[in-house]
Amino acid sequence: MRVKSSLINISVGLGNQVIITSLSFVSRTIFIKALGVEYLGINGLFTNILAMLSLAEAGIGSSIMYSLYKPVAENDQEKVNVLMNLYKKAYMVIALIVLLLGLALLPFLNFFVKNTHVENIHFIYFIFLLNTVAPYLYVHKSSFLNVCQKSYIVTGLYSISSIISVCLKIGILYFTKNYILYLAIDFTITIINSIILSIIANRKYNFLRNKISNTLDSETTKNVVKNIKAIILQNIGNYLVFGTDNIIISSFVSVIAVGLYSNYNMLIEICRTFINQIFNNIYHSVGNLIAKESNDKVFQIYKVYQFLNFWIYSFFTIFLLVIIQPFITMWLGPKFIMGKYVLLILIICFYERGMRNSITTVKTTSGIFHEDRYVPLFQAIINLFFSIFLVKYIGIAGVFLGTLISALAVPFWTTPYFVYRKVFHKPLISYFLNYTFYLLVGFCTYLVTDYLCLFFPSNDLVNLFAIVGVSIVVPNTVYMILFYKTDEFKYLISIINGVKKKVLERAFMNSKATSRM
Repeated sequence: MRVKSSLINISVGLGNQVIITSLSFVSRTIFIKALGVEYLGINGLFTNILAMLSLAEAGIGSSIMYSLYKPVAENDQEKVNVLMNLYKKAYMVIALIVLLLGLALLPFLNFFVKNTHVENIHFIYFIFLLNTVAPYLYVHKSSFLNVCQKSYIVTGLYSISSIISVCLKIGILYFTKNYILYLAIDFTITIINSIILSIIANRKYNFLRNKISNTLDSETTKNVVKNIKAIILQNIGNYLVFGTDNIIISSFVSVIAVGLYSNYNMLIEICRTFINQIFNNIYHSVGNLIAKESNDKVFQIYKVYQFLNFWIYSFFTIFLLVIIQPFITMWLGPKFIMGKYVLLILIICFYERGMRNSITTVKTTSGIFHEDRYVPLFQAIINLFFSIFLVKYIGIAGVFLGTLISALAVPFWTTPYFVYRKVFHKPLISYFLNYTFYLLVGFCTYLVTDYLCLFFPSNDLVNLFAIVGVSIVVPNTVYMILFYKTDEFKYLISIINGVKKKVLERAFMNSKATSRM
């Protein structure tokens, strides 16, 4: 059942992402031509600032979601209702706090925004603030659907609404060039989505409407509070690592530099989002697995998860390294290109963070929050020190180099340490030996791919398609040859074959039923 739910969620998510990605390129192209790179920089800057305000949520949602896995798996409707009621009240308070904090920042916007000619900057920020607050009003219902492994419902709705939203925004940019109206579309769509998801959750799980008569038991309350405290520290640290880049670039370089970086970041995030459509939907299945199965079973599935994680992240790392520069040149022109060292550091950060995905999933779904609560804060201190220090000497590349240094200094080893000690009860050295092996395989595969791509100078569309083809075929062929005899590969193939068999059986039954009519 876990595999089936994950595959349905992944299929819907990937289908959605193909559509949204295609529309996003059209939208970004029209955005730059209609409004210019300064507005692109403002977009990224305000997103980072408001991510800081979202730290008011830090830990509450993740802690309560973790607490929901076991009662959902055991169909303990009464406890689910009590937790959901707590979840709803908590997010109402959070929405109010974020709104008030956001309004308090209004007078200080000029401190963050350097050298810009964008008009109505305070009103634009206010709309961003409303877009940040609105989802909190109904997020507890969509989160519950995810915990119940019904992510395809959430994704399906977001697919439809995203298509409508992007099309409306493209029309607004093309015909009016009105940025404020462009932002208002997001707010409207967000409210509509939230209401629809709430209705779906209530109808699918009628017990959510039941009147709450009990309160949380003392043990659950203690664990929730303990995890919230830990995750607050983690989220503050994570924001200072991942949410401050645009603020530092805007403050020490310029808003235009933020705009140039945003194009690279958009392509990287598109790939990350594609990957997340796979792993986010597996995430809740892992939570269900940990709630029900033994540690040995969890470790067995984790090895498959880690293998799949390596295959996908290393493939996209190679793909991005090879394709980003020529693609942006063909898409927007050479004036939108940043230095090759900036690209290299960005992609190494992408790979390092991505390769921690499988081990982080086990850590989070196992409820390991308290033990490493200070880790992100240490990472944040290292990141801010090196980013601010290096940006003065090597420019924008220094910001991302600071992020990489901080990641290698702390979570690179602490995350597997806690999981291998508390969940798997196995020596940590086995993790790093496996990690090193995968790293060498990926690096050698990149060298082969990059060498073959040199035969296609990226000066026209035909050669660009050839480079894309090489960067897709070569890594996957190499991995097929190297890994086809491994247990992890065989396990994944058995899942694929099982799904194919079920699809064919269902198709046969449908055709048989049709012929009888």
